[in-house]
Amino acid sequence: MANPQMTKQIATTDGFIAALDQSGGSTPKALGLYGVTPEAWSSDEEMFDIVHQMRARIIKSPAFTGSKVIGAILFERTMDSDIDGTPTAKFLWDECGVVPFLKVDKGLADAQNGVKVMNPNPGLDALLEKAVSKGIFGTKMRSVVDAANAEGIAAVVAQQFEVGKQILSHGLVPIIEPEVTITIADKAEAEDLLATEIKAHLDALAADQQVMLKLTLPEKDNLYKQFVDHPRVMRVVALSGGYSREEACDRLSRQTGMIASFSRALSEGLSAQQDDSAFDSTLAGSIDNICKASAAG
Repeated sequence: MANPQMTKQIATTDGFIAALDQSGGSTPKALGLYGVTPEAWSSDEEMFDIVHQMRARIIKSPAFTGSKVIGAILFERTMDSDIDGTPTAKFLWDECGVVPFLKVDKGLADAQNGVKVMNPNPGLDALLEKAVSKGIFGTKMRSVVDAANAEGIAAVVAQQFEVGKQILSHGLVPIIEPEVTITIADKAEAEDLLATEIKAHLDALAADQQVMLKLTLPEKDNLYKQFVDHPRVMRVVALSGGYSREEACDRLSRQTGMIASFSRALSEGLSAQQDDSAFDSTLAGSIDNICKASAAG
């Protein structure tokens, strides 16, 4: 069963969820934005060590506390690493008061019917068992919608909920994340189809099951308010999806009950070259902005 203190914080506390889970192909891009170029590492191991140092610096910053950052999503290697000798998930909860989540998908399959479903994940049960042992509260898994294709969107949502039930069976809370690409011409139509599919699957969940939803900021304000109010939904969070922090916060402030779960928009402006004072000040400003936008809705 999920930790009741963590459940209360995620379900009811003001604030937002930090996404610190870039992995694989997105890691060099995240490091590039942080001012670290590929010549700084000579292997994947070194690259992941550097990105862990970046994440640890964020987590240890004075502004990164549960008073505004209610949760944080980790990459598996981050979960398996330590901060100052303490396992990352334990450090997050015990030292920062931040609820730990884990990214569990294994990337995206090739595009079909205008979507990219998740790759097969035969090791998921073992990963979920490890997550429970590490004190993880919930999980996140991402699919992508690139077109208003009814068949493709139905496949994405069906897979998300099927895997979500597997995660629930381990006592973890799944964050269902069918991301809609922000640049597509039929984004609004895709979001309408997505909302219909999500509602059908939520309505079919058992009375004692709750999931979270992580959704692209919609074209129609409050399209997802129906899920904020749904008894099977613990929280609805928004991904920044490539919008600048300014635009993401502006869009978020118009969504009632939705809070942020930003990755790139959270770390925007942070640099390896900054001293601790400048780094902490920049991060504190980002956290304040995102928190205010999350509370505005």
